[in-house]
Amino acid sequence: MTTTPANIDGKAPQKRQKVAGRVKGTPNKVTATLKEAILLAAAGAHKDGMTGYLTDQAKNNPAAFMTLLGKVLPTTLANDPTNPMPAPQFIVQPVAPKGE
Repeated sequence: MTTTPANIDGKAPQKRQKVAGRVKGTPNKVTATLKEAILLAAAGAHKDGMTGYLTDQAKNNPAAFMTLLGKVLPTTLANDPTNPMPAPQFIVQPVAPKGE
């Protein structure tokens, strides 16, 4: 655990003001370029484009495909305003203790 040194008066030092770097919310250019390159590679890897490639992966590498699906599906469902995810529902049923 790291601790922040206190000033002479015992108060924690103030945070430094940000003076350089990307503005908050600006996408990283390298990440965007890499994502585009990956999508282009997937589209060119199969005669039927990316859908054909992903279909082949689902059949030939189901574990890897399910990992991908597990990462993509929750964000897809959470961002669909026409089909919002229902709130979880819990049902509590009283149960008599054993021996009674």
